[in-house]
Amino acid sequence: MLLMQKKSSEVRSSEITSKSIFMNRRRFIQSAAIAGLIPGILPKKAIGQGKGKKLNDIIKSSYSTIQKPTSYDLITSYNNFYEFGTSKDMPALMARNFKTKPWTVSVGGEVNKPGLYDFDNLIKHHQLEERIYRFRCVEAWSMIVPWVGIPLADIIKRLEPTSKAKYVAFETLNDPKRMPGQLRPILQWPYVEGLRIDEAMNPLTLMAVGLYGEELPNQNGAPIRLIVPWKYGFKSIKSIVSIRFVEKKPPTSWNLSAAREYGFYANVNPKVSHPRWSQAKERKLGGGYFSPKVETLKFNGYEEEVAGLYDGMDLKKFY
Repeated sequence: MLLMQKKSSEVRSSEITSKSIFMNRRRFIQSAAIAGLIPGILPKKAIGQGKGKKLNDIIKSSYSTIQKPTSYDLITSYNNFYEFGTSKDMPALMARNFKTKPWTVSVGGEVNKPGLYDFDNLIKHHQLEERIYRFRCVEAWSMIVPWVGIPLADIIKRLEPTSKAKYVAFETLNDPKRMPGQLRPILQWPYVEGLRIDEAMNPLTLMAVGLYGEELPNQNGAPIRLIVPWKYGFKSIKSIVSIRFVEKKPPTSWNLSAAREYGFYANVNPKVSHPRWSQAKERKLGGGYFSPKVETLKFNGYEEEVAGLYDGMDLKKFY
């Protein structure tokens, strides 16, 4: 299986900084400054903080890469979450007091079981899985993340969408008092995303509720976020409060903001450059500035599992 076979293009374990290094804040900051990967010094309390409750009864999924995960501290300190700020270090600081309990998710549209679901009730009937996925950001950096979650297909089956449901639309919490980044008109708030129903039902698509065996930190999208590993990271909407099943393609935040740069599909395609930079190569976050860039893999390395979803489509036109 592709996910379990080591490719020559995969990053070597020697290129990923170990967790022990990042547990030492001084060495981490020195490495980051040299690497030029972190824009400024991280908040003092961002490193080694924000760990949540340990999750129980997690099974290891075969849908995992064999690559070594990026350190916990780096995963939780280098984030894109504009609701809490635009620099990579701000979410870890600004989301520290973000309250995620209680949390409800509204389900509506073309579905037989609509309603307002308590977060715990939404997930309690499903098996939690750990899946170590490659995570690729559009800015040409990537990391390896041990997510914990539930296949979205399992949740969808329970909700029973009708035959009219062609897409699944997602919405993030819209509350500027709790998410101060929403006070600035950087995007059209709330953040919205969408998938075709067959993309949502693919076995790889995950609703993540944790990482490294613990509850999701706030800065990583607590309490529930979407993970679509063959797409760029901006497709992975965070802090979800609404799921709707719709007939027509739903709007998506980055496409609304900059349609020329961000398409609806957001599939990792090294042959389609972002208008302002190439997507042909990437650097593994945590490897240091002098670690070599590697070739970007089509569909982020998940081509065998998902290419069939796009048979006959022009992936340069439908980017």
